[in-house]
Amino acid sequence: MNPKELIVRCYSEQEGDCWVAVCLDFNLASQGDSFEEVKSKLEAMIAEYVYDALAGEDKPYAAQLLSRRAPLSFWLKYHFIKLKIAMFHSAEHVFDETMPLIPA
Repeated sequence: MNPKELIVRCYSEQEGDCWVAVCLDFNLASQGDSFEEVKSKLEAMIAEYVYDALAGEDKPYAAQLLSRRAPLSFWLKYHFIKLKIAMFHSAEHVFDETMPLIPA
């Protein structure tokens, strides 16, 4: 990892007719009709969140915002999904997002 990048952990799963994606490291979530849609929405949310924390109006609160984490139950679900993918090739997804720590 480049020291000017941040890697955040995320997962997505289908809930009924819609997909939900969660960023564990910032406690953000998105929902949509497909995996590609929720991943794209979550990527945009993460980018905006990091930008606001580092260069935007939330800059005075950057330390708090960048250290915010999802509750333990979401982390357990993330690791359970990783296990299901490894063992059963589940439909859920686990993915990392790489974000620059220097705003564009």
